[in-house]
Amino acid sequence: MSDAISKAASDDAGVIAEAIRALREGELVVYPTETFYALGADPFSEAALARLFEVKGREPGKAVALIAADTVSALSLAREIPADARRLADAFWPGPLTIVVNARAGLPAGLIGTDGGIGVRVSPHPTARALAAGLGHPVTATSANLSGHLAAITLGEARAAFGEKVKVYLDGGTLAGGAPSTLVGFEAEGFRMIRNGAVSEREIAAVLEAGKCE
Repeated sequence: MSDAISKAASDDAGVIAEAIRALREGELVVYPTETFYALGADPFSEAALARLFEVKGREPGKAVALIAADTVSALSLAREIPADARRLADAFWPGPLTIVVNARAGLPAGLIGTDGGIGVRVSPHPTARALAAGLGHPVTATSANLSGHLAAITLGEARAAFGEKVKVYLDGGTLAGGAPSTLVGFEAEGFRMIRNGAVSEREIAAVLEAGKCE
């Protein structure tokens, strides 16, 4: 039987603690972010990650992005950190910008794209950050919907998708929705837009151009 938690998670430390325990035990958790509800699992548990792929119906080989508690935790996943990645993190985190960096050795394959990159962001939503902080490392941030379906902006939509396959549901009310987080990566010649989203290409370019003039 799933643990249905309907009160505002960010206002109840006990509710957050229960969700963190579930994650540590390999269970799945639905939680609010600044855009949509996310399906959380401990990304360093191979079993939990496999369960997330199964429950969501996500095709194997499609990497899962993460949410971290802070910039230090987020960038600790990188093999090396481009200066431009630091500039964007300073400018847009916490916020809806997922930065893709070359993954450090030893990370689960399900987190890493075919190009060797791993995507991570620091969310401005206190519940999302509290989960990552309590877990001690980033948590998966894939949207809480079946693959190919619309992302959930209410807890009811997420429940309809997953039911008792999720151990804990954290209620953040009706979320803002809108554009998803932007995905940006880096190449020798500069940044590349992987997915357009809440942070525009123009905003990213402006920050990086300003950084060259420092």
